Amino acid sequence: MSIPNEALQKLVQEIETQAINAQREINVVKGAVSAKQRDIRLLELTSSELKVLPKETKVYEGVGKMFVFSPTVDVEKRLSSETAELKSDISNLSKKLHYLETTHKNSREHIDQIFRSGGRS
Repeated sequence: MSIPNEALQKLVQEIETQAINAQREINVVKGAVSAKQRDIRLLELTSSELKVLPKETKVYEGVGKMFVFSPTVDVEKRLSSETAELKSDISNLSKKLHYLETTHKNSREHIDQIFRSGGRS
């Protein structure tokens, strides 16, 4: 039994669209992971610099166009909570990336299978 050419062409086009969308999403997710890893490195660097400072050192955080005094302990807590949140985001993005890569791979395999079979099914 053979699939008509029009139906086969439409099927291949739909699978190709799905593969292209998955590849586009993969690139977006990889960019987001890189940005979050960069933010984590920045937070860890800031945290390590804070730990080196004497305890009585005054620490100021930027708020808009001004700086506000913040206790060192509060700043360290904020940095650690932001780091934990970013690591959680990276974990979720990694799961999404795995799903998208699997989708892309399966789409490519289906297209190859259709071409190998020559439209016979």
